[in-house]
Amino acid sequence: MTIHQKGSLPDISVVIPVYNSEGSLPELIKRLNDILLTASNHFEILLVNDCSMDRSWDMICHLAHEHDWVRGVNLMRNYGQHNALLCGIRMANNDIIVTIDDDLQNPPEEIPKLLDKLAEGYDVVYGTPQREQHGLWRDLASQVTKLALQSAMGAKTARNVSAFRVFRAGSRDAFASYQSPFVSIDVLLTWGTTRFASVPVHHAPRLVGRSNYTFRKLITHALNMITGFSTLPLQLASMVGFLFTLFGLVVLAYVLGRYIVEGGSVPGFAFLASIIAVFSGAQLFALGIIGEYLARMHQRTMERPVYVVRSTTETKGHLKDFANVDKEPMR
Repeated sequence: MTIHQKGSLPDISVVIPVYNSEGSLPELIKRLNDILLTASNHFEILLVNDCSMDRSWDMICHLAHEHDWVRGVNLMRNYGQHNALLCGIRMANNDIIVTIDDDLQNPPEEIPKLLDKLAEGYDVVYGTPQREQHGLWRDLASQVTKLALQSAMGAKTARNVSAFRVFRAGSRDAFASYQSPFVSIDVLLTWGTTRFASVPVHHAPRLVGRSNYTFRKLITHALNMITGFSTLPLQLASMVGFLFTLFGLVVLAYVLGRYIVEGGSVPGFAFLASIIAVFSGAQLFALGIIGEYLARMHQRTMERPVYVVRSTTETKGHLKDFANVDKEPMR
């Protein structure tokens, strides 16, 4: 079933994680309004404030007061972009969900391209930047993140992921009960569908402020994804152990062969010390990977919430369906 029919347009929810973006929000909302008026039958915009350090929440409240189709959600603390996205996705009311960053690097005018591709029968469509405008370190970290995603999503899909997505709301049913504090929206979407597509979109330079993602944060996110949603590191540890076992057998054969042929052992403490160091390093590497997985199991046993909502801009909230996630009562 396509979303575009004669005389019919989709109902759209736009979810935007907000962090230190009070300067860009008015322009973003204006441009979204202009494009959604022609691209949708009914729409709403959810602004999820991830505990910004500036006056972003005040700006969200102002925008929600001006426009009844803007909904604001204020989180208790900074949970991260994907956790904030998950909060907004679960609260979205419409059939089609769009996620877009708050910095205007993904132009809202590109949304119809993604909707047209979605209408071809796909469940998730990414807007893949023709050329990213992040800078060397951010671009490098993004590539590392995509490499980490490959183990969970497949190489073809992972190469095209971005924060600019359009997907059917039914896809979220697959992760409705997900509770871990480590969130990757892209991986969670693979739990519900394999019908992914992408379209090239323009990627504009950031006009206001600077990126809140550092190289370190992106690498940490990549490591969280690869250990939180994949068993590849454990398989890698097993492979390292197997290879070093073979190496040990080769060394043993060499020692026994030399003893039989020459009648003496392999001389030198340095040789023995090197072998011990290599095997010890391999063991510690494997133990470290196992420790990462145990740490994640420990985090889950503590039942830390994915996010906690402090307040919303609504007088009649839609949060009652998420009481199992949002531990604190609404005010």
